[in-house]
Amino acid sequence: MTVARQSFYQQIAQNKRRSWLLMILLSLILVVLGAVIGYAISGSATGAGAAVVGALILSVVLSAGAWFGGDGLVLAASQARQVGPDEAPQLINVVQEMSLAAGVPMPKVYIINDSAPNAFATGRDPQHASVAVTSGLLDKLDREELQGVLGHEMSHVRNYDIRFALLVGVLVGSIALLADMFLRFTMWGGGRRSRSRDDSSGGLQAVLMIVGLVLAILAPFFARMVQMAVSRQREYLADASSVELTRNPIGLERALATISADTEPLEVANRATQHLYIVNPIKKLDDRSNGLFSTHPPILDRIDRLRALSGEPPLDSASAQGLAGLD
Repeated sequence: MTVARQSFYQQIAQNKRRSWLLMILLSLILVVLGAVIGYAISGSATGAGAAVVGALILSVVLSAGAWFGGDGLVLAASQARQVGPDEAPQLINVVQEMSLAAGVPMPKVYIINDSAPNAFATGRDPQHASVAVTSGLLDKLDREELQGVLGHEMSHVRNYDIRFALLVGVLVGSIALLADMFLRFTMWGGGRRSRSRDDSSGGLQAVLMIVGLVLAILAPFFARMVQMAVSRQREYLADASSVELTRNPIGLERALATISADTEPLEVANRATQHLYIVNPIKKLDDRSNGLFSTHPPILDRIDRLRALSGEPPLDSASAQGLAGLD
């Protein structure tokens, strides 16, 4: 059977397009929610515009906090400690190789003292980036597999995925906060008071009040779905970009299989940081991480995409069975 070979350039372009389309969708959800809520409260187009501006200002404020302190909080929560070439020579050497291949500055390198194999990258841009790996990753992967993992993480740095994730997270948080404030406003009777002020637009305002309530309930749910979809697309993108850096899909393929099949949970991981890791670190603890709300694509799909880059067929049924359902 002849397998169509897909280049990593095609995968990279495809995943970038999908990521930006999802980003635009999130922005539209925020703008529509703000406009509907603004009109429902004020009964005027001016009020709707003011609410949209307020929602955007809220996003900027949240972005500033995450921009200047987000990476430090993640590293501290993960109990990561910075290391140098004397303590981890092979790790530092591979990170240097991948940073040179990616054309980005050498990031700070951290180790998390945990036997579960995993890794993540954080930072707002390539000039302020950090890469963290677990001690289990260093113990359980060979050099070729380590190159694949660090190529993936350096791709996150080069592709500005951390900044992208920050912006998406801020949009989702803004939607949730805006929806929550509106629900609290209506709970205390604010909607009834505002409608009584102007009977001329009362009909439309009443309709939009109902629409606003529905959106306030559903928008955070759909925004979270879009956020997870963006996260999955960026993982696909980093996989393809890793192959561009290493010219070797086999190393990353083997690494993904080893990490996902490992049964040890990563103790320091939580729901706030799970999307950063190369493989979902809490997958074994909660089956609900699968599906639409999964932060990572299925491992089997990721591996088959990597195999397609070298013209290899998908994994056989025996090999696929052990990875089915993992993310």
